[in-house]
Amino acid sequence: MNAPRQLGLLRRYLFYGWLFRDANVGTYWERAAALEYNRQQSRWLPTYVLRWLMIAFLLLAIARFCENTLASPLLSAPFYLFSTLIIAFDAVTLACWALLRSRW
Repeated sequence: MNAPRQLGLLRRYLFYGWLFRDANVGTYWERAAALEYNRQQSRWLPTYVLRWLMIAFLLLAIARFCENTLASPLLSAPFYLFSTLIIAFDAVTLACWALLRSRW
């Protein structure tokens, strides 16, 4: 009975889209207010980056274990792939964080 609630909490713990408002809809003043709100909420983005980096390092450790100890490079490939995707996701997140923090 609590499974959907816990999945929602896990989704909020890992993904940050729920923190932000759409700054492309509404009048000029509504868009400006949404952008300012998004700038204030961007302070949480480094926390999400660290969470995903921990997951990426865990996946890299599992991949290394599979490759070296189990001698199975084929088994380690998905772990390397997902850790690479997480690092790319973190790079995009950091770029968005930098753009939101700048005042140009």
